[in-house]
Amino acid sequence: MGVLTALAILAGLIVVHEAGHFFAATWQGIRVSSFSIGFGPVLLERQRRGVQFALRAIPLGGFVAFPDDDDASAIPKNDPNLLSNRPLPQRALVIAAGVLANLLLAWLVLVAQGVVVGIPAGFSATPGVLVSGVQPGQPAALAGLQPGDRILSLDGNPIAGGQDAVSALVDVVKASPDRGLALVAERGQRQLELQLTPSDVGGSGRIGAQLQPFGSEAYRAARGPLEPIRQANRDFVVLVRRTAGGFFTLITHFGETAGQVSGPVKIVEMGATLATQGGSSLFLFAALISINLAVLNALPLPLLDGGQFMLLLLEGLRGRPLPERFQMAFMQSGFVFLVGLSLVLIVKDTSQLPAVQQLLSR
Repeated sequence: MGVLTALAILAGLIVVHEAGHFFAATWQGIRVSSFSIGFGPVLLERQRRGVQFALRAIPLGGFVAFPDDDDASAIPKNDPNLLSNRPLPQRALVIAAGVLANLLLAWLVLVAQGVVVGIPAGFSATPGVLVSGVQPGQPAALAGLQPGDRILSLDGNPIAGGQDAVSALVDVVKASPDRGLALVAERGQRQLELQLTPSDVGGSGRIGAQLQPFGSEAYRAARGPLEPIRQANRDFVVLVRRTAGGFFTLITHFGETAGQVSGPVKIVEMGATLATQGGSSLFLFAALISINLAVLNALPLPLLDGGQFMLLLLEGLRGRPLPERFQMAFMQSGFVFLVGLSLVLIVKDTSQLPAVQQLLSR
C-alpha cells in the first residue's frame, strides 16, 4: 500500500503540473491538441472537444501538445488561436503555469496538513540519532548503515536525543578522519555492531550520511481558521528556500553532490516509507516533491519549462522567433539528456534497494 500511495502522489503531481499548462492555454482560448501523462506509445486515450487525453507507456512525466507542433494539422498556420501566434505574455503564462500549479498545490497541501494533522507543538526526542540518508560508496554505506537505522552508541558512549546529539556525533566524525569508530545501530528489532571509518576530506572526517534527531513531532489543534494558513506560509517559504538552495549547491558543487541525486525509484521508496508512518509525513512528502518538481522544471534546461521560457525570452530580445532548426536541436538534445539521466538514476536507485542488494550479495 505504501508504494501504491507514493505512486499515486507522484502521478497526481504530474497531472497537476500538466493541468496548469492545459488550463492556462484553454482559459486564453489557445488551441490544445493533446494532454498526455507519460511518454511513448499510447495505452489509453479519449477524445474530447478535439483534444486527445492519453495515458502513455513510459511513466517519466507528461506533456501538453499544441497543433503548432504537428505538421499534419489541418489548422492553418495563421490561425490566431495557435499558441505560436499569441503575444509573448500569453505564451509565457502557458509555459509558467505548470510550475505555478505545483507551487500552489504544495501550499494547499501544507494548509491541509495544518487542518487535518494540526499545528507543530514541539519535537519529542528519544535517545539515538536517525540515519535519514546514505550516499552509495561512502564510509556510512560501506560500514553497512542504511536509511532508517538509529545509531545508539559511538565508541561505547550512549547517544542522547535531540539536535545536540546530532551535532555531537558530527563533531566526533569530523575529528576522526581515517580512524575506526565502533557504533551500535538499531534496525527494526535488531541491534547491529558496525565499524565506521570516516574518510579524510581536507583533514576533516566525512561519512556520507544524513543525520537527524530521532523522535516524533507533537501536534495540537489549530487556534482559529487562519493559523493553518500562517503555518503553511512559513513552511512553504522554508521548503522553497531549501529546495532552491539544494539545486544551487548541486550545480555549483556537482562533483561533490552528484551522488546524492535520486531518481523516481528512490523517491517512490522514500514515499512508501513515509506512507507507512502516516500523520504529517505524507503531507510533507507531497509538498516537498511538488516544490522539487516546480524548481526542477524552472531550470533553464532543454525540454523543461525553464528552457522553453529562455527561448521565449531570447525571442523577445531579438524581436522575432529563433530559427526553427536551433529550437529543434535544443529540444532534442534535452530529450536525450533527460531520458538518459532518468535511466541512469533508475538503474542506480534500483541497485540500492535492500532486496536487490541482498540478491546481488548471494
